[in-house]
Amino acid sequence: MTSPPSDARPPYDRGPGGGPEDPHTLLDRARRLSAAGGHPAAGGAWERAATALRRVGGGITPGDHADALDATALDCRGGARPAAETLFSRAADLHERSGLLGKALISRARALATGPEPGASACAGLAELCERAAALHAAGRATVAQTATVLLLRSRARADLLDTTSDPAAAAAALREELVRLVAFAAPYRADPAVLGSLADCRALLGRVSAPEDPGAALAHLRAALADHAASGRAWPPTETELLLAGVLRATGARAEAAAVLRTAVGSGEGNALLRATEGARLRLALARTLEGGEGPAPFGRHARSDGSGSPGSEEVVALLTEAVRLSDGSGEDPLLGVLARLRLGSAHAAQGRWQEAATALEEVLAGPARKGDEAARLRARAWLAFCALRRGEPVRAARQYALAAAEARLRADLHHGAALSHRAAHALGASGAPEKAARAYERAADLWRSARDHGAAARSLRARARHVRTAWGAARAEVVLEEALREAQRGLRGTPEPAERDRLGAELVLIREELTDLLAPGAADPGAIDPAATDPDTCPGTCPGTCPGLGPCPGPWSPPDPYEMSGHYQVNVYGDVCGGRPSAGTAPRTRIQGCV
Repeated sequence: MTSPPSDARPPYDRGPGGGPEDPHTLLDRARRLSAAGGHPAAGGAWERAATALRRVGGGITPGDHADALDATALDCRGGARPAAETLFSRAADLHERSGLLGKALISRARALATGPEPGASACAGLAELCERAAALHAAGRATVAQTATVLLLRSRARADLLDTTSDPAAAAAALREELVRLVAFAAPYRADPAVLGSLADCRALLGRVSAPEDPGAALAHLRAALADHAASGRAWPPTETELLLAGVLRATGARAEAAAVLRTAVGSGEGNALLRATEGARLRLALARTLEGGEGPAPFGRHARSDGSGSPGSEEVVALLTEAVRLSDGSGEDPLLGVLARLRLGSAHAAQGRWQEAATALEEVLAGPARKGDEAARLRARAWLAFCALRRGEPVRAARQYALAAAEARLRADLHHGAALSHRAAHALGASGAPEKAARAYERAADLWRSARDHGAAARSLRARARHVRTAWGAARAEVVLEEALREAQRGLRGTPEPAERDRLGAELVLIREELTDLLAPGAADPGAIDPAATDPDTCPGTCPGTCPGLGPCPGPWSPPDPYEMSGHYQVNVYGDVCGGRPSAGTAPRTRIQGCV
C-alpha cells in the first residue's frame, strides 16, 4: 500500500517547536494546489491558510480569495452542491477585479454548469463565454489551459443534453467533432501540466460520447485520457475515467480486463487520501458487478446454494459490497449510493443461499427514509425479501412482500413488472395453503398481463389460477378458467407474434389442453394440495433464470431500473456504463470529472 501524498497533510502541520505552520507557507501551498487545476485538497488548504493569516492579523488578496472560492465550490458535493453556483459567481467577480479575465471566464462557466437549470439556456450562456475565451486567447489575455477549460465545460453541458435533442446521434457526432478540434487546439501545448490535465478531461468526455456508436474508439480515447492524467502529475485518482473504461470493456465482453482495471483502481486508491469515499464505493460496486458477470447475482437464487456457499468469487463480491456500504455510509454525500450498495449486498447474499444475511441488508433499504429516487430500489428490495422468505419456508411473508412490490411496480410506466410480481404473490399464497386467495391473486395478475398486452403471460396466470380454483371450488369452475386461458393464448396467436413468441404461445396451448384433458378425464381425482413448484415462475422445469415458462423474459427484482438508471443513450450510470437504453429517469445523477465540474 502506498503512503498518502505530501499534499494530503492534516490541518496545521506542526514544526519541531510544536507551533502552527507559518501562515505564508500555508498560503503558498494553497496557491500551488489551486494551480494544479481542481486539486481536491485545495479547498481545505485555502481554509487553513485564511485561518492562519487571520490569527496573525493578515488577510488574503482578492485574487487569492477568488481561488479559494473556486476551490470550495469544486468541493461542493451532495447536499452542498447547490451552493456552488453562488461561490463560482462570487469568484468570477473577484477574478475580474483582479484583472484575471481568463480565470473569471472559467468561474462564470462553472457557475452556469452547476446552476439549477443546466439546460439550453445554460448552453447558450456557455457558448457566449466560449466566444469571449477565444477572443481573450487571441489577444494573449487567456492561457490555452483556461480557454480549453471553458470550451470543455460547454462540451460537457452539451453531452448531458444529448438525449433531449431531436436527433441525438447527429448531435453526438457534432459534439465528437468539436471535441476532436479541442484536442487539436490543446495538444501542441501539452508540455504545460495544466493543458495536459484539460486534455485528459477532454479525451475522457470524447470516450463517453463515442462509446454508444464506436466502443473501440471510446477505449482508445479513455486509455489516452488515463495516460494524460498520469503525465499531468495530478495527485488525485482519475476515478470517472477508470469507471468509464471498465464500463466500455464490460460492454464489449472484455470482463477480465475490466476487472483488472477496477482492481488496480481500488488498490491504488486504498493509500490515496485524495480518493473520496463515494468514489471508492463506486469502484467497488463496479468491480462487484463485473465479477458477477451481469446485472447482479443469479436471479431468484437459481444458482444459490442452501449451504451458504456460492459460485467462485462470490465471497470477494460480498466483501466488495460490504466495503461499499461502509464507505457510502461514512461519506454521507450520496444516500442513494448507500441504498444501492445494500441492495446489491442483499441480493449477493441471497444468491449464496444466506437468507438471513440477505434479509438484514434488504430490510435496511426499506427502513431508510423514503427519498426521491429510492422507489426502484425499494421495489427490488421487497421482491428479493419475498424470495428469501419463500426459501426460508415463510410463504405468507413472501406473499405480503410480493404484493407490496407489485403495488409499487404498478405505479411505474412498464406494466410488466407489476404483473410479474403479482403472479409471484399468487404463487406464494398458493404455497401458504390458501387456494382461494391464490386464485384471486392469479386473476389480478392475468388482468395486469392483459393490460400490458401480453396474452401468453395472461394465459399462464389463468392456467395457474385454474389449479387453485379446482382445489377451492371444484372441477367445473376450473374448466371455465382453463377455457378462458385457452382463448387468451389463441388471442395472442392471432396477433401475428414473432416466431419465438409464437412457439411459446403454442407450448402454452399444449399445456392448457393437457390440463383440460386431465380435468375432464373420467374419474379424475381432486388434486388436493398444490405442489408449489408446479406454478412457481422460478422453478418450473425447462426455464432459465429470469424467464417465465413458455413466455421468455419475465421481469424480476433485478429488472426494474436501479436508483442510478441512465437517462438516455449517452449518459453514464454509477458503474461507469454508457448506453443502457433506459429512458425513464429524467434526473439521473450526472458524472463529474474532477477539476471541471
